[in-house]
Amino acid sequence: MKQDQQLQFPKGIVPIIILVIIIITLFKSAVTIGAGEAGVLWKRFGGGVVTDQPPLGEGFHLVAPWNDVIIYELRQQELTEKMKVLSSNGLDIQLEATAWYQPEYEKLGMLHKTKGENYLDRVLKPAIRSATRSVVGRYTPEQIYSSKRDAIQQEIFDETKNIIKDQYVQLNEVLVRDVTLPDAIKNAIERKLGQEQESLEYKFRLEKAQKEAEKQRIEAQGKADANKILSASLTDKILQDKGIEATLKLSQSPNTKVVVIGSSKDGLPLILGNN
Repeated sequence: MKQDQQLQFPKGIVPIIILVIIIITLFKSAVTIGAGEAGVLWKRFGGGVVTDQPPLGEGFHLVAPWNDVIIYELRQQELTEKMKVLSSNGLDIQLEATAWYQPEYEKLGMLHKTKGENYLDRVLKPAIRSATRSVVGRYTPEQIYSSKRDAIQQEIFDETKNIIKDQYVQLNEVLVRDVTLPDAIKNAIERKLGQEQESLEYKFRLEKAQKEAEKQRIEAQGKADANKILSASLTDKILQDKGIEATLKLSQSPNTKVVVIGSSKDGLPLILGNN
């Protein structure tokens, strides 16, 4: 064998090798992003995470095979936390809160660069726990259990949203789903609420009776005043005129016979006899 003899590949092997390289390159370069998702591009030789461009949207993309694409869920997601917190008087309260959240699309690159894929544990969970402890600590167990639940829910939302401001996470809602008190406290509150309800019902019935009595008094007073005015307006002359008018009408009835036998002491004629 000559020293200058070159290595010879079997006939047809070179095109196969080239085809394999192309397939591998395309496989590494092709990225498909599903519905409700977005991709953060990481350039190995171009400065790492791309933050000055919008994330890759849904659909098919080709990227250099030495770069990576990290895919994030953009749809609204749910986080449920069960926490033990203290009320204003130091009693333990079990509270379950649910947060609806999603990453900010335009800031997805910064979210990945500063927080990473586990941003939920690094940002949202600590924020909602801190806000819940702060808010619940301002209320008594009775307020938390009954009258102030909606206000507490809104305050937790506001404080959590303030904590995660500029953290590239969008908070949509916080719901207080369950509040569990110690049995002794819960029973005492329920008894008190029951007594308050009975008191309100009694007060309502009493007020209703008082209003009815007042109504009857006003009606009676009105009738009395009307009779007083009527009595004052009925003079002897008016009574005579009314009597004569009634007598004339009675005399015109076909079923009545009129006999005038004189005058009564008030000067009105006397009517006798009818069929």
